[in-house]
Amino acid sequence: MRQDKVGAFPAPSLPFGQDRACRPPVILLEWRPPMTGEITRILAALHDGDRDAFGAVFPLVYEELRQMARRRMRGERPGHTLSPTALVHEAYLKLAGLERIEWRNRAQFFALAAQAMRQVLVDHALKRKAQKRGGGQVHVTLEDGVQGHTPPVEEILALDEVLKRLEALHERRARVVVCRFFAGMEVEETAAALGVSEATVKRDWSVARAWLNRELAQGREETG
Repeated sequence: MRQDKVGAFPAPSLPFGQDRACRPPVILLEWRPPMTGEITRILAALHDGDRDAFGAVFPLVYEELRQMARRRMRGERPGHTLSPTALVHEAYLKLAGLERIEWRNRAQFFALAAQAMRQVLVDHALKRKAQKRGGGQVHVTLEDGVQGHTPPVEEILALDEVLKRLEALHERRARVVVCRFFAGMEVEETAAALGVSEATVKRDWSVARAWLNRELAQGREETG
């Protein structure tokens, strides 16, 4: 008879001065996929002023966020300072610190989680860059899939810069890139998070990749 795995959701250490009310809860339980509408119901309570509701969301979405982070960080070199667990926890703290957000449903939560993961990866890259001297030429290229290791510091920063330009031109395509590249979401997960069809995600991902790769290549020529 199969037994479900039982494990703890570890809480990260907080920076000095961080409000401990925002700490992801430590919970020992049998993980199960959340019931349909359960996350949306809790987010509705948060919108209605229940400040404890956000802590109740974390155990329900933890495993899915971990899977996203593992896909994004898969193949990372040994000794990398940002683990999938750290990526999830830091993204959670960013979400918990959001203000004036009208929480609506599960799809919106994961779309914002993807944006939070982008911010964590970019912040991490900026810190790593500050610790390094010099830097080589940037050779980032967006491939069709999202598997593989996290690109070097300069590549993440270069992509983030051109992605900001894409956001000004076509916000939805930029959001698809955030979900697929920065959060490691599959096509169906991205479609659910953004409230669009899988065909739209595939089309936007293809067009956005082509545009971003062209912009990145042009940037290499200008700096080379």
